Amino acid sequence: MEQLDQRWAFRVAPTADRIVRQAAESAHRTLTEFVVDAALMEAKRVLADRTQFVLARDQWDSFVAILDRSPQDNPGLKELFSRPSVFTAE
Repeated sequence: MEQLDQRWAFRVAPTADRIVRQAAESAHRTLTEFVVDAALMEAKRVLADRTQFVLARDQWDSFVAILDRSPQDNPGLKELFSRPSVFTAE
């Protein structure tokens, strides 16, 4: 188990305090355990949303097929990349 050496201090509304304490008690956990676990679950969910994506099998197959197909000529893109960059001084 990790050493507990960081402290969080924040205020909550009385209603939120009552609900969270009641939930922690009904889960037979301390308030700290309950709040930290809930915060960790939400943090992991938020971060996963930015680093992972999940597709159904048919969507995955379509995605892989697009990645595997040969490049297609795109004249508009070719013209765009032939222009001087707006980020370099001339």
